[in-house]
Amino acid sequence: MAKALYTASATATGAGRGGHVRSSDEALVSELSIPKELGGAGGAGTNPEQLFAAGYAACFHSALQLVARREKVKIADSSVTAEVDLAAAGKGFGLSVELVVDLPGVEQQVAASLVDSAHQVCPYSNATRGNIDVELRVA
Repeated sequence: MAKALYTASATATGAGRGGHVRSSDEALVSELSIPKELGGAGGAGTNPEQLFAAGYAACFHSALQLVARREKVKIADSSVTAEVDLAAAGKGFGLSVELVVDLPGVEQQVAASLVDSAHQVCPYSNATRGNIDVELRVA
């Protein structure tokens, strides 16, 4: 891979999914809570799937905006929602993602093309391609 443009660093401590996470610059400091659906108590903390969903949604939205600028398509009030599923997979667990993209005022065919192009640009899409199921849906 080419020389890194940026390196993010975060550390998890405590009881894993019920512990804490902190980025090296302390921009992200969060308690973790195990969701009730996974046998935990729930609570105010976040969890790895939410963190992954937030990162993927933000990254894909940025890639979508880049592609729209390149294609000279104006998008306003756009959004990307990442729905991350955790499921049993063999002896362990796996993830799948549905990216729901809302591009108000953009023709469906143009929107679908932008979403497909963004999926080729987004680092999260490139990292997950061939590893987990990612479904793209234009709202």
